Amino acid sequence: MKLVNPLYYPLAVLAGGISLFFGVRLLQLPSLFMLPVASGITIIGASLIKSREPSTFELANPELEREVNAVKLAALGLVNQSENLRSEAKKLLTDSFQIEILTAVEINCDRTATLPNKIDTLAGNLYGNTSILSVSSLQQQLVEVQQKLSASSGVAKEHLSQLAASLKRNLKLAQDGEDTRLARIINISTLIQDCTGILQQLQTKLRSSDLSDSQQINEMQSLSDELTSLLENLDLLVRK
Repeated sequence: MKLVNPLYYPLAVLAGGISLFFGVRLLQLPSLFMLPVASGITIIGASLIKSREPSTFELANPELEREVNAVKLAALGLVNQSENLRSEAKKLLTDSFQIEILTAVEINCDRTATLPNKIDTLAGNLYGNTSILSVSSLQQQLVEVQQKLSASSGVAKEHLSQLAASLKRNLKLAQDGEDTRLARIINISTLIQDCTGILQQLQTKLRSSDLSDSQQINEMQSLSDELTSLLENLDLLVRK
């Protein structure tokens, strides 16, 4: 157990003080005996409290740490934006022929909501200088993207092609023994920005379109499909 400064943990200091009072005043034990006992209780208590706090880590790379923190903030912003879209969609898309687009929006919002926790998990896995994304992991990601590419078309295919190109570059870096963590985070950041743009377009369409016009509903559906494609790509990159 790692020792910590007990002065940062008032509860531990209080526990030590109570034990000192109890031992000296009530049990009539010598103060010379109780002082080290109380100090031990305080230090151990502080260490236990510290161990229950959320873990923190440093990435030993200031640029990488800045990018990770920026991606975390961007992900939270994306979640807020998607929840705003969800709220507006529920109010405006009430007719039966609008249910499909409403469902698509809600599914994408649910998927977006899981992103911050996944990024936190990924950031924890990037701990330390030697946390280089393995060649085998990149190869597996590339295989999955290429499989999707063969069955995709339109905008989804364009997104997948861009992701495949990024993964190939990262794979080359990993094969050369280079640290691919920063490249991975930048790819994630780019996809979050793309998702943010699509969400903004969807929100604008929702507010300005004639929602009784099936053609305009279809345009919103196309944007939602594009967002789905981007979120699937993001999910691939934030996996362990």
